Amino acid sequence: MFTKITEGVKVSVDTEFQASYSDPAQSHFVFTYKVRIENLSSYTVQLLTRNWNIQDSFAPKRNISGEGVVGVKPIIEPGDSHEYVSGCNLLSELGKMCGSYTFERILNGEKFFVSIPEFVLCVPYRLN
Repeated sequence: MFTKITEGVKVSVDTEFQASYSDPAQSHFVFTYKVRIENLSSYTVQLLTRNWNIQDSFAPKRNISGEGVVGVKPIIEPGDSHEYVSGCNLLSELGKMCGSYTFERILNGEKFFVSIPEFVLCVPYRLN
């Protein structure tokens, strides 16, 4: 698991290779990642946007930005958390992702960035 804390918000990411959805002969590798966002601060916060940097061993770097995560802009109370699962397709067996979220403190409308830790996407047989 990969973890990082920024501005009192803890982001943890766990990845999994999806062999049944992948086709190595066609250079199609599917990975899922589960993200847990924990609000360790004393403020209620809302996730507004996401920005991902995706590096594939055999392809140019991609940047993906958008509102919320998987269709929602969660509001997270102090001590609470939000989890979601998403995925990424690569052309190779090995890649990595990192990025950031834009959050807002509900109390005063202050916006701040939260780092998403860099994590590796790797088919299990490449780890040997």
